[in-house]
Amino acid sequence: MGTFDTSDVDLSGQIAIVTGGGRGLGRAMALALAAAQAKVAVVARNQAELAQTVDLIRQAGGHGLGLQADVTDPQAVAAMVDAVEAQLGPVDILVNSAGVPGVPSPIWTANLDEWRRALDVNVYGVVACTVSVMRRMVERHRGRIINIASGAALAPIPNGSAYCVSKAALARLTECVAVDGREHSVVAFAINPGSVRTAMTDYLIESEAGRTYLPWYREFILGGGDVPAELSANLVVLLASGRADSLSGRFIEVTDDLDQLIAQAEQIVRDDLHTLRLRKV
Repeated sequence: MGTFDTSDVDLSGQIAIVTGGGRGLGRAMALALAAAQAKVAVVARNQAELAQTVDLIRQAGGHGLGLQADVTDPQAVAAMVDAVEAQLGPVDILVNSAGVPGVPSPIWTANLDEWRRALDVNVYGVVACTVSVMRRMVERHRGRIINIASGAALAPIPNGSAYCVSKAALARLTECVAVDGREHSVVAFAINPGSVRTAMTDYLIESEAGRTYLPWYREFILGGGDVPAELSANLVVLLASGRADSLSGRFIEVTDDLDQLIAQAEQIVRDDLHTLRLRKV
């Protein structure tokens, strides 16, 4: 498992937006960024959860702002970004953490509305937030965008088509953002946080659909296979610091040694590693 020392990271003067920040991974990432002295705008749909996250940030001596928004609504996203910049300042860091698991099932029995909902949140919502924030980053020639992907992007999972497809799309989207942002000093990363025990995880192990179609996942989590949220939260802080900008566009996992990846960045870029590629014999 990777270890990520953030003790010397100082994000003072930087403004961050964290979507899906009301609970789970998003909350952990918002708290970690605030602990590193960034001013953090926490975005979610649930007002009570937003308030809890902001209270935790403030109790720890950080600066937090809570804003309700549905990331799949472009107008709501644009208004949210306007509010962040008006109240906190220009956005330096965007963490796209909002996500849903979809409803597990064989693909031929999929509920198409639920399947589309997974793509709407996990991909379209990220695009909406990225477009609204990145156009301003490009104007200022600075910015870092961190997308919360999954190991599900790398291989099919039986009965998990919506989640796998959406996270694979997110990994490729990250590469596109990095390529388009290169000349404007805007970088992007996709990270795999591992199986963190969140409300999403609990749904997958406790719901009828999860018990029926993902029984192995329940055994994995209850057997101690979950990963602490603090690991990916600290990884986000390090990526936000700029130390890994040479790895823009890459897919980074919490099991990776980030210092080693940075040291090998030239080879990684040259050989096109840590990306989604078709390898042929």
